Amino acid sequence: MSKPAEMTRLLSKLGGLSPSGYSTALHIRYASPLFMDVTYPCEWIEHYTINAFALRDPMIAWGLSCEGTTRWSETGLPDPFNIMGQAADYGLQFGVSVSCGEVRSRSIIASARSDREFTDDEMGSIAKIARLLHQISEPRQQLTPAQVQALRCIASGDRYAAAAAKLGISESALKARLGSARERLMARTTSEAIQKAKDIKLL
Repeated sequence: MSKPAEMTRLLSKLGGLSPSGYSTALHIRYASPLFMDVTYPCEWIEHYTINAFALRDPMIAWGLSCEGTTRWSETGLPDPFNIMGQAADYGLQFGVSVSCGEVRSRSIIASARSDREFTDDEMGSIAKIARLLHQISEPRQQLTPAQVQALRCIASGDRYAAAAAKLGISESALKARLGSARERLMARTTSEAIQKAKDIKLL
C-alpha cells in the first residue's frame, strides 16, 4: 500500500475513534507542521483561529514539552484563556492527546468526544495510530536532482510547457518528476510539495 493510501486509512480509523473530531499536526518544524488535518466542528476551528489559540493552547504546550499519551483532563496545566472550557462548548468536552517524535520534528495528535472520557483501550488505539502516522509521514531527506530541478522551475513561476522546454524534456516527463517528488514528500499538490521541500531545506 502506498504511503498516501496508508495515511488515508489511518486517518479514517482515527476518525472512527473521534466522535467530535480530531487534529493531526505531523512533524512540527520551525513552528509549523509538514502535514495537518483537522476535523473538529467548523465553528470551533474558526473561533480557535480568530483568537490565535494555537499560541496559548495548553495541550499544544504539553505536546511540545512531553512525549506520551494523556487525557485532556489529566494534564493539570494552567489554562488562563479557558480554551478547554470554550472547546467544551463546541462539543469537545473530553479529549486525548498523543505526542511523539524528537523535539525538532514532533507530532501532536488529538481526539475529542462530547459524551464521556476515552477508555484506556481507546487511548491505546489512538496512540498506536498516532505513532504510525508519525512514522509513515516522515519526509525523505533527499530528492533527486531531476525532482529538484522540476520543482524549482514550477516554484519560479514556469508553466508545465515552459518548464519542460527549459529542462529539455517532454511535458509528460516533467509531470512524472513532479509526481514522484509529491510522493516522496507526502504532498497532495505540487504547491504543497514545493513548500515542504523549502521547509526541510531541499529547495
